[in-house]
Amino acid sequence: MIIGQPGSGKSTLAREVGEIAHLPVFHMDHIHWQPGWVERSPDEKDVLCSQIHSMDRWVFEGGHRRSWPERLARADTVIWLDMPVTLRLWRVTRRTLRYNGRSRPDLPPDCPERLNAEFYGFIWRTRTSGREKCAALFDMTREDQARHHFTSAKAVRGYLHALRYVARRGNLGISHR
Repeated sequence: MIIGQPGSGKSTLAREVGEIAHLPVFHMDHIHWQPGWVERSPDEKDVLCSQIHSMDRWVFEGGHRRSWPERLARADTVIWLDMPVTLRLWRVTRRTLRYNGRSRPDLPPDCPERLNAEFYGFIWRTRTSGREKCAALFDMTREDQARHHFTSAKAVRGYLHALRYVARRGNLGISHR
């Protein structure tokens, strides 16, 4: 389970962890949005999230706090990407320029990336409240769950390096899950 605020690197980390650990990856933006930037209802999102949670293996990144308790109950690992707001704003700008007019891999088709002042405002307005919500969820993890709280890109790179090292030796402990 990967949590964090917009631009923290959730989608990128999810793809990399999925590739290293040979796990299916699910992006909340695929559940939140339908083609054409049409938002699904909260109930629809609940059902789709529950279908993923019921699977034996997954990497699931993103929000929809209504589904967090169920996701947390099923997760063996919780990763909180707690990046500075300035870095997150820069990353959102960079990906917007990279995918301008096209859909990102973590979005449904026909959701072209675009500069969106409202989204930048959301990131800024929720920089404290969103962090507090992630912190509260992270504090709810159980003792049997692996917990990782990353506050820098360097820490994430170190984690991925270590994960690749362990995977090369066949010690991820997920081959029979």
